[in-house]
Amino acid sequence: MLSKVTLANTDLSVSTLCYGTNMLGWQLDQSKSNAILDRFVELGGNFVDSARSYGDWVPDIPAGASERAIGAWLKGQNRNDIVIATKGGHFDMRAGDYRNRVNPVDVSSDLNESLDHLGVDTIDLYWLHMDNPETPVAELIDFLNDAKSAGKIRAFGASNWTSERVLAANDYAKANGKTGFCAIEPFWGLAKPNEANAMQQGYQLYFEDYGSGFADSGLAVIPYCGQSRGYFSMLAKGDAPDHLKAFYDNPVNADRLAAAQSLAAKHGVDLADVVLAYLTNQPMQVIPIFGASSPARIEESVRAASLKLSADELAQLKVG
Repeated sequence: MLSKVTLANTDLSVSTLCYGTNMLGWQLDQSKSNAILDRFVELGGNFVDSARSYGDWVPDIPAGASERAIGAWLKGQNRNDIVIATKGGHFDMRAGDYRNRVNPVDVSSDLNESLDHLGVDTIDLYWLHMDNPETPVAELIDFLNDAKSAGKIRAFGASNWTSERVLAANDYAKANGKTGFCAIEPFWGLAKPNEANAMQQGYQLYFEDYGSGFADSGLAVIPYCGQSRGYFSMLAKGDAPDHLKAFYDNPVNADRLAAAQSLAAKHGVDLADVVLAYLTNQPMQVIPIFGASSPARIEESVRAASLKLSADELAQLKVG
């Protein structure tokens, strides 16, 4: 069973794992989505992460497929029991609008659409999906505080932002008596990417390389790619696809794989358990976003969350 923690800088009580719902509503139909979400809740989960844009790359389904699937499932739940996170400000793929949309006008549109898709009055944790250095942080913090005052969101965070921009935004908020970002959603997992190849797929600012500025920020860290896309498990079995090998084509991963295999043998667990436990045992508050395409996969990740690693064991994994 997953335990609950209070998300830093908020009054939100969340499970120690967050289920990432990017497959819902397009790869997984409503029946399969419901079964997965039901099992997550049965095992103590209550924290789900989506985005206004999830599913929009499929042209023949309604926009916002992931959010819509969550909304349909929520109709059979007690809304107060579920902590919903979603994101706005990404490209509008349906409209072919690939300009940077992180500004109050476009994010406001995304926020209102997300509320409609989810069928809720309030989003518990709202992320800016990306950053736009051309938009002053003051404008974004003012907008998010207005949305909070209007009851549309309870808390907000920054996904794929540099530490300099996040800290500048929170400095502005503190100086002006406003609420700042409570959390960050970075790209982070045990496997280190090949930076150039990852960036070609839109993944950037790998947390171990770019997150040192957050060390004393007190912000919660809610990383995506928390299982490194299953890379180590597939690599160990010899069936990692070429695109994933290219994505994680980094020489340190050979040593990280060996360390993870050693710890898996030591603790009598699967390799994937060690990969996820690398994040759940960090000294700061880290709540990984994990993926699962079936209830059985939910059960595997929940089991992994119970694995305890020492500081020395974390250091073994962070080789390279």
